[in-house]
Amino acid sequence: MKHIPRKRFGQHFLTDRLIIEGIVDAIAPQAGQAMVEIGPGLAALTQPLVERLGHLTVIELDRDLAQQLRQHPKLTVVESDVLRVDFVHLAEDIGGGRPKIRVVGNLPYNISTPILFHLLDAVDVIEDQHFMLQKEVIDRMVAAPSTSDYGRLSVMLQWRYAMENVLFVPPQSFDPPPRVNSAVVRMVPRADPVALDVRQLSELVRVAFSQRRKLLRHTLGQWLAARDFAGSFDVQRRAEEVPVAEYLALAQQVATKPG
Repeated sequence: MKHIPRKRFGQHFLTDRLIIEGIVDAIAPQAGQAMVEIGPGLAALTQPLVERLGHLTVIELDRDLAQQLRQHPKLTVVESDVLRVDFVHLAEDIGGGRPKIRVVGNLPYNISTPILFHLLDAVDVIEDQHFMLQKEVIDRMVAAPSTSDYGRLSVMLQWRYAMENVLFVPPQSFDPPPRVNSAVVRMVPRADPVALDVRQLSELVRVAFSQRRKLLRHTLGQWLAARDFAGSFDVQRRAEEVPVAEYLALAQQVATKPG
């Protein structure tokens, strides 16, 4: 399959056979599983995946690539911007009686974070996710408190997923090579996540990390005061010093207050 990478789609095609084998082994696809691949591109991952699965659904925005992929008899092609795809409905369509789907992909680096947040809306129908991303994004996703990488992305995703950086991917594994290192992350939805309003948590964490060099009393403290928060929360810390569990507990407490 010949195709000139399109910069506006953030296309970098994986070509390293050893890396491809490593990714497929990490995913460990089993025959009959319902799986969705985001951004199949030139089918570097698609072909070995479908050989093990028997059938695969792919989401591709590039019209030319989508047309070529439709020629494969064991692929169902959804030609769309992934941010417009309703994964709950997609899971119902392709599940084949299975309650959940698996999601994989080499995500476009320019919109990787929006895709991750988009998939949060469908996390209840997802068994697991394996994504290739910019390494620094994965470092932020899996970061522990009191580190420079720990931030809003860490809290929002660690609330709903157990995550692991499973494979390093150097630039020379792609054509054209990106200017950054890449990696593969495994994301497994938590079986019993803390129940809360995701919008409430998102706003709380956004405020907390809006000025991460300052103590929280300058940011989150004022936000809490405006909501007449009477609970106990230490605002004499910086945002990166607060563990995920404390942010989740605070979001629950705030949700019981009006405003």
